[in-house]
Amino acid sequence: MVQTASPTFSCEDWQKGYESLRTERSYWIDEVEGEIPIALEGTLFRNGPGQLDINGQKYGHPFDGDGMICAIAFKDGKAHFTNQFVKTPEFLAEQKAGKILYRGVFGTQKAGGWLRNIFDLRNKNVANTNVVYQGGKLLALWEAAQPYALNPKNLDTLGLENFEGKLEAGKVFTAHPRRDDRTGDLWGFGVQPGPQSKISIYQVNAEGKLSTESQVTVSGFCFLHDFAYTPNYRIFMQNPVSFKPLPFIFGFATAGECIELRPNTPSQFLLVDRQGNLQTLETDPCFVFHHCNAYEEGDEIIVDSVCYPDYPKLEPNTDFRNIDFDRVVAGQLYRFRINPKLGTVKRQLILERSCEFPVVNPRCMGQKYRYAYIGAIAKESGNAPLQAIAKVDVETGKQEFHSFAPRGFISEPIFVPRDHHADHHAAEDDGWIMTLIFDAAHNRSDLVILDAQNIAGKPVATLHLKHHVPYGLHGSFTDQVF
Repeated sequence: MVQTASPTFSCEDWQKGYESLRTERSYWIDEVEGEIPIALEGTLFRNGPGQLDINGQKYGHPFDGDGMICAIAFKDGKAHFTNQFVKTPEFLAEQKAGKILYRGVFGTQKAGGWLRNIFDLRNKNVANTNVVYQGGKLLALWEAAQPYALNPKNLDTLGLENFEGKLEAGKVFTAHPRRDDRTGDLWGFGVQPGPQSKISIYQVNAEGKLSTESQVTVSGFCFLHDFAYTPNYRIFMQNPVSFKPLPFIFGFATAGECIELRPNTPSQFLLVDRQGNLQTLETDPCFVFHHCNAYEEGDEIIVDSVCYPDYPKLEPNTDFRNIDFDRVVAGQLYRFRINPKLGTVKRQLILERSCEFPVVNPRCMGQKYRYAYIGAIAKESGNAPLQAIAKVDVETGKQEFHSFAPRGFISEPIFVPRDHHADHHAAEDDGWIMTLIFDAAHNRSDLVILDAQNIAGKPVATLHLKHHVPYGLHGSFTDQVF
């Protein structure tokens, strides 16, 4: 008798996590399995598209959904949940109209065909990609615009944040900043794309003041979501993409649908030093959304990144809820060894299993590190939604997994050190991994806390929310309790 492997998920279960959450709530989480550690104190902030349709008129891509911030605050072994939409003028206008008024960057067109979309080049700031607390400011981030400032106590929207005019009109701030744990500085960038793209590198200090460290001009269209940070370099992967704007301008396609990976074209690492000098080094063709970490070792820069063999774009007029995962390109974790003196780049595979959303202990950002935590599929090969958390020892190659299959679907893991104020001699994996899980069996989301030193073991605590939270993108943890 031939035994067939049981599927790790059902499409119907996975699709349920893309239902809109329209209610804004504030409550104590009273249904907890296990125990919330008394030592766990602070606030977890998460961002992602909370609304994926308006009155049943569906957005064409989840990345076009309206940003919704969730805050889970921890103190004295208890946890409190709050969520609110980012009240952008565009969000409020569409709520009032009861229909889609704006084209989305990735897949959303206004109803009525190309004649309703032609020459409408406005961006809707969806403020849906990340949320960070820096210098007393809570910032909802979307990389094609300025951040939105929120009140960290209740998540009320305060308005666009231009850092006292230092982020000028028309300039944008990344959705993927990096914090240097040693200085408390938040580092980010902004891209003005075009035939010549301009990258500005920003520093936001511990008091929330923004300054521009350098600006570089790069030939070609830049599509950059993330960067890697070391004390002496800011490192970008210039994906070999082209942008053909005419279908977008004439209303036939969204901007994101006009981006294509140029075949057989090398990818490029852009190394920007502290003085703003740019060095460009070629490597094998690939596409990168997220870098895990980077550090300097002798003459080399080590960069660990999730690489795709192709740009994972959606074709026009397709429904993202009906993805055939067997045809979706898989991301895998690679290590790049860059030698700026010799001009060489070598790469090796770290994690073969399809994966995304890599994180490290915050104190290791830009420093030599040992452990990466990353969302992964529950099976060893092929592709599927992310249903497991992997812990990868990049020194020994050892891999451990905590699977939530078949009916649990994970979001980005967040590493929370057990003691934020411990010296840097504490064990690197001494802390907790937090992740929001969509539990299809109960049609709700759970916040799961895992022991980072025993990732495969039973969760330390599972906090059952009273509802689901649609699949999110990025988030952060602060030791401030709001």
